[in-house]
Amino acid sequence: MDSAFQFFAGIDWGSDKHRVCLTGRDGQILAERWIEHSGDSLAELAAWLRQHTSDSPSLLAAAIEIPRGAIVETLLEHGFTVFSINPKQLDRFRDRYSPAGAKDDRRDAFVLADALRTDMHCFRAVKLDEPAMIRLRELSRLDDELAQEQNRAVNRLREQFHRFFPQLLQLCESADESWLWALFELAPLPARAAKLSEAKIARLLQQHRIRRLTAAEVRAVLKTKPLTLAPGAAEAAAEHALLLLPRLRLLHQQRADLGRRINAMLDELATPAQDKNEHRDAAILLSLPGLGRKIAATMLSEASQAIADRDYHALRCYSGAAPITRQSGKKKIVLMRRGINTRLRNALYHWARVSVVFDPQSKKRYAAMRACGHSHGRALRGMADRWLKTLTSMLTTRTLYDAQRRAA
Repeated sequence: MDSAFQFFAGIDWGSDKHRVCLTGRDGQILAERWIEHSGDSLAELAAWLRQHTSDSPSLLAAAIEIPRGAIVETLLEHGFTVFSINPKQLDRFRDRYSPAGAKDDRRDAFVLADALRTDMHCFRAVKLDEPAMIRLRELSRLDDELAQEQNRAVNRLREQFHRFFPQLLQLCESADESWLWALFELAPLPARAAKLSEAKIARLLQQHRIRRLTAAEVRAVLKTKPLTLAPGAAEAAAEHALLLLPRLRLLHQQRADLGRRINAMLDELATPAQDKNEHRDAAILLSLPGLGRKIAATMLSEASQAIADRDYHALRCYSGAAPITRQSGKKKIVLMRRGINTRLRNALYHWARVSVVFDPQSKKRYAAMRACGHSHGRALRGMADRWLKTLTSMLTTRTLYDAQRRAA
């Protein structure tokens, strides 16, 4: 236990209100209370804690299950030290005080405070991110949300095409291209599409810069015999599909705008300061093969603290590159890690996958791991682990990627 702390606060976080328990160095409860989730109440909490610590915030350590949020940022702004812990770890600590499995907000707040007092090494100190990093995290997560919404809308549109107009899916199987939407608006029914002139189709293809298909090929597909449906079924499905198009165009436009904003932020983060000649973290990430701007934005925002600390072990644990070993007696099993940051794992997976295609050394290493009997996923996790070690070394020395140096 750090001897500098004289008081320990446990905060059981809730959506509407939070339970706070304050203990001393001997583990005795000094005070408890409820705090509403509002600006005035959080400011009142900070003043209440200052009052109990004789206006010395450096003497108090607070434990909470979330690493960010209004309550965490309020405490940090007032000078308190905040530690976070995984909810699964808290569940294990709870068994110390209630083997029967009892659980309530008051008990959880006390467990947080007392566990921090006795096992501070199990907690992680929380630091405030830079304003630019907070914004980048929000934009990156929003881009993922919009991508999921767009994928759902495209699947609905594709289902309607499959229902009454499968000829369009022969032109674009995924039904996610804007030129196909424009073609469908020109002729939303198979009978009308069959009457489109080749000149009108050619103009549409030229406007959308489609070169993989000719107007004659598109017209030939549209003139094939349509499905036979009940009277009114095709009209109803066409109306449904037409109503989906404005939503799809809006999502497409929002994602394009988000991409420009994220690229601008990465350029800003990669630009070195005027008084320094060393490379910044964003520039180092972007220099790596297979790591594009979307993956760089995800890694910078989701693992900001681990990257700032140059913590290789934290990076491989957060991203799932580090395996889990279970051994008992003669039995030993190595499993994939499940308790991870999903967005970070996906980013690392795609980084490793793309690097195998474009980086000769990664391609050679991947082939060797596959030859040893490893599965595709296992080989990519091994590649990702090696890339994390390379990244940590580059961040420590503040150097850009050099393929020759890596080979040596």
